Amino acid sequence: MGLALAMLAVDQAEAIKTGELSWIYRGGPEGARGLLSAVASSMVTVAATAFSITIVALQLAASNFGPRLLRNFMQDTGNQIVLGTFIATFLYCLLVLRTIHGEDYNLFVPQLSVTIGIVLAIASIGVLIYFIHHASTIIQASHVIASVADELDGAIDRLFPEEMGQAEPPEDSAIASIPKDFEAQACPIQSTHTGYLQVIDDQLLLKLAHKSDLLLHLKTKPGEFLAKGNCLLLVYPREQVTPKTISEMNRAFLMGKERTKQQDIEFPINQLVEIALRALSPGINDPFTAIRCIDRLSAGLSCLAERQSPSAYRYDNNHKLRIIAEPVAFEQLVDTAFNQIRYYGKTNLVVVLRLLKAIAQISSHTCRPRDRFPLEQQAAMIVEDSRGELSQPRDQQMVEDLYRQVIEAWRS
Repeated sequence: MGLALAMLAVDQAEAIKTGELSWIYRGGPEGARGLLSAVASSMVTVAATAFSITIVALQLAASNFGPRLLRNFMQDTGNQIVLGTFIATFLYCLLVLRTIHGEDYNLFVPQLSVTIGIVLAIASIGVLIYFIHHASTIIQASHVIASVADELDGAIDRLFPEEMGQAEPPEDSAIASIPKDFEAQACPIQSTHTGYLQVIDDQLLLKLAHKSDLLLHLKTKPGEFLAKGNCLLLVYPREQVTPKTISEMNRAFLMGKERTKQQDIEFPINQLVEIALRALSPGINDPFTAIRCIDRLSAGLSCLAERQSPSAYRYDNNHKLRIIAEPVAFEQLVDTAFNQIRYYGKTNLVVVLRLLKAIAQISSHTCRPRDRFPLEQQAAMIVEDSRGELSQPRDQQMVEDLYRQVIEAWRS
C-alpha cells in the first residue's frame, strides 16, 4: 500500500520524464486497466492455491509428526513471505487500478506505477516457483527433524551458555545464607491463572526481591501446567508480603495455552520423541525416521553434557542471595529423551543398537561423573528391555556385544 501511494505520487508530480525511460509502460488507459486487472485476479487465484497447499501440508504434518508441530509450519518464514508477496501484489494493483482515468475524465495513466506492477507480477512468479519447491521440502521428515533439532540447540545456547559469567559464592556459602526457618515462615504465592508456564521473568523477580529485601524460592519451571491456585514460589519473610507484591510477582510468570521453546528445554526434546514414537507405531512402522530422531537427540545431549549447569542461586548487585531456582537436571533430560523410545522400540533391533550407540556418544562428551550414571542406567535398561523381545538369539547377541563394548569404553 505504501509503495502504491508513493509511485502514484511520483506519477502525478511528473518527477520522472517517461520519454527518457525505454523500459517503462507506454500503453493507454484501457491497456493499463486490463494489465493490472489480470495481475490482481491471478494473484488472488495463486494466493488461494498457496493457502490450499499450506493446509494440506499442515494436515500431513499433524498426522505424521503430531499436532504440536503445526506451530513450526505456521511460523515458517518462507510460507509467510510467499503469501505476503501475493497479497501485497494484489493490493498494489488494486490501489493503482482505481486511479486510471480515460479521456472522458481527465486522462491519467500512471505509467511508472503500472510498470512497477509488472515487476511485482514477475517477482510473484519467482516466488511461486520457490513455493512449489519449499512446500514439498518442509513436509519431509528430515527437514522437520532438523528444524526441531535447531530449536533444541538454540534452547541449549540460551539456557546453558558456555560462558556462565562472573563466579558466584560457593554453594555451601549460599546454603548457609538461607534462613533456617525459611520453610516455616515463607509465604506461598499462588497462581492467578491456569495454563502452561511459558516464561519466567527472572529480572523482574530479582528486582522485586531486592526492592522489598526478600528471598524467593521458585517451586515451578517453564513447561509445567499450572492450575489456578497452584504454588509458584515461596517468599521470605512472610511479614513483608503485601497484595501488591503478590500481584507484581504473578506478572513475572507468563502463562499460555501451550508450551514454548523459549525457556523450556524439554519442549524440543519432547517433539523429537513424539516424531520417533509415531514412526515406531505399527500403523507407520518407519524405524529410519526414529533413528534420525535418536541421532539428533544424542547430538543435543552431547552438547549439553559439555555445558556447565546454571547455579540454583541468584544474587543481586550487593552479592546477597535473592532467588533459589533449581535448574533442570541432566538426568531428567536423559530420561525424557530415551525412556519412551526405549520402551516402544525394544522390539526393533536397529533402534536398540542405535540407542546404545547414542548413549555411548553422549557419555564420551560428559565432563562430570554424576552425568554418566543416568546414561549407564539407560544402557542397562535398553539391554534388559530387549531381552525376550528380540525373537532371534543372534540379534540379542549383537545387542549384548555392543553393550559390552560400551561398558569397556566407560571403564577405560
